[in-house]
Amino acid sequence: MMIHFFLHKIIASMPTEEEQTLVFVKPDGVKRGLVGKIINQFEEKGLKLQKLEMRTMTSELADKHYEEHVNKSFYPSLKEFIMSGPVVALVLQGLNAVKAVRSVVGKTDSSIADPGSIRGKYSLSKSENIVHASDSTESAKREISNFFN
Repeated sequence: MMIHFFLHKIIASMPTEEEQTLVFVKPDGVKRGLVGKIINQFEEKGLKLQKLEMRTMTSELADKHYEEHVNKSFYPSLKEFIMSGPVVALVLQGLNAVKAVRSVVGKTDSSIADPGSIRGKYSLSKSENIVHASDSTESAKREISNFFN
């Protein structure tokens, strides 16, 4: 009886709906020709590619996307970098997509990122770290609407 109760609780707490999240390959990843390898890692994880677009970020889009960082001291160099070349924006879908993507991407600082993660494999610095990934379902919704109207 007690086991049935716990199994019911576990099953009830399991996600039953897929979610979407935004990822974009930053200019350093595009320049190095890593887009296909990066998409492949997400597909191998079981995430489905829903949308894809290459674009160069405008000043307005950069400010809108990074709105929480606009007044921080590092933002001017981040903005210059993110506008320095094209990005490839992706919408990925799957169960726990935000968490799944963030595990594949790895920690922001590549020196401490898991060696099997995208940043652990390909990133050479904390500031030019190959990819952006939404950090929550709320952020994902906002960020997807920034890139895909």
